[in-house]
Amino acid sequence: MSSDQPRRGRDNASSAGSPMGSTAAIIIAVVAVVAGFLILRQIRSDDGGTASVPDGTTTVPLDSTPASTVTPASTLPAVTTTTQFVPTVDGATVVVANASTVNGAAGVLTTALQGKGFTTADATNATVKQEATTILYDATNSGALAVAQSLAVILGNPVVQEVPSPAPVEGGVLPEGASVIVMLGSDKANKTLDQMGAPATTVPGAVDTTLPTVGGDTTTTTV
Repeated sequence: MSSDQPRRGRDNASSAGSPMGSTAAIIIAVVAVVAGFLILRQIRSDDGGTASVPDGTTTVPLDSTPASTVTPASTLPAVTTTTQFVPTVDGATVVVANASTVNGAAGVLTTALQGKGFTTADATNATVKQEATTILYDATNSGALAVAQSLAVILGNPVVQEVPSPAPVEGGVLPEGASVIVMLGSDKANKTLDQMGAPATTVPGAVDTTLPTVGGDTTTTTV
């Protein structure tokens, strides 16, 4: 009789402990679920807040907006146009005609142009006097215009035009082989090529005709 009582006590203790074990298991399971959720949330936060599209193939930021794409405008090389410097062409000889009131100016300019590579004829006198320098060219010569334009560049861009008929030089015709005439006016007479090409800073005034002459007196303008 005494041996049965202890067994009954152990059975009662075992029956009483079962509910407590179940409660602890439930608590542990809940804690595990919550911990797993928190861990998953932290992982997603570390990934920059991205979410997957249902098909699982594309991941996009949750808080981002698509950036607009601007196609840069295409850049093309700048186009520049310049006059090609052509000092000499076969048959495009230059003659300087003195249309100023400065004696010897045409001869001085002829020498200066030779130094720039131009093919020149002997200087001559113009049949008219003019203040502004002009350049005349023979349109029947295919290279005359290019030479005339090259002259204009170094002479400060005077007017370039076709030579009239008769030509405004002594004899009324161009010298043999010449197809370009520089009608040297008072605005550029007695100046260097650098001075001719520089922008004008003063209005051309009266020219002193008592300067040294080349083959003439002070009253008649010569080459």
